[in-house]
Amino acid sequence: MNTLNELHIDQLNEDEKRIIEQVLKGFEAKRQGISTSYVSAMYAMEHQFNGEVLTITMPVSPIVHNSLGIMHGGITATAIDTAMGTLANKITPPTKAAVTSQLNLHYTAPIQEGTIQAFAKVIHHGSKSMVIEGWVETAEGKRAAHASGSFFIIDRK
Repeated sequence: MNTLNELHIDQLNEDEKRIIEQVLKGFEAKRQGISTSYVSAMYAMEHQFNGEVLTITMPVSPIVHNSLGIMHGGITATAIDTAMGTLANKITPPTKAAVTSQLNLHYTAPIQEGTIQAFAKVIHHGSKSMVIEGWVETAEGKRAAHASGSFFIIDRK
């Protein structure tokens, strides 16, 4: 297949149709400014902030599965890094931005289906760097991953 026009929708299975629908909805969310990045849009991430903890909610659909039918570890890392990075950027001054400089991640349980929540909480906030704690919980409330991350604070361009 060389182009989108060559995609045969009638030959797709139900999982493939749901994946394409999720991606297309993500592009529309990005276009409308609902999502700030294509990553958060494609994975249908929604965030909330209570002033201390930032939470990202994300569906576990076939687009995030690895070959074993569980959530891919890299996608879990993306969810945690997105939560921590979103929090870091939310609390930096408007002329500054925060970028990940280090991510330490421990996987503690597989994620199979439902919805996950990625949480982020500031451990240290300096003038040039931050340390943030992150974790992912399954829909049942089981902790599936735990992380710490360091973020450089840079001038926004």
